Amino acid sequence: MARKRDRAAFMISVVSEQFDIHPQTLRLYEREGLLKPSRTEGNTRLYTERDLERLEIILSLTRDLGVNLAGVEIILNMREKMEAMQRQMEDFLTGLSRQLGQSQAAQPEASSRALVPVNPRARAK
Repeated sequence: MARKRDRAAFMISVVSEQFDIHPQTLRLYEREGLLKPSRTEGNTRLYTERDLERLEIILSLTRDLGVNLAGVEIILNMREKMEAMQRQMEDFLTGLSRQLGQSQAAQPEASSRALVPVNPRARAK
């Protein structure tokens, strides 16, 4: 899925028409580092689905909320950091869950020797 979203597909004229935005504005967003379209060998800009999603966010921030380009850059950077932190947290929780599952599977007799025996079937529910 990520590969399909990253595949270059749309030229600047198509994107500008689709989003009702002047091509020069798209070039400005690129100069400001807000968008990074890929290029063909002939140096034609090609926008991916991911670029279009990012453009939607940029336009929402500028048009709907009145955020200037410096603010947009800060917000986009913060979003990227938050997404990275979310992935790290999910990876951590997955690893922790895996470790807990392994340690519980390795010590089933430990709960039977506890002061208060625990039924493993009751714990799974």
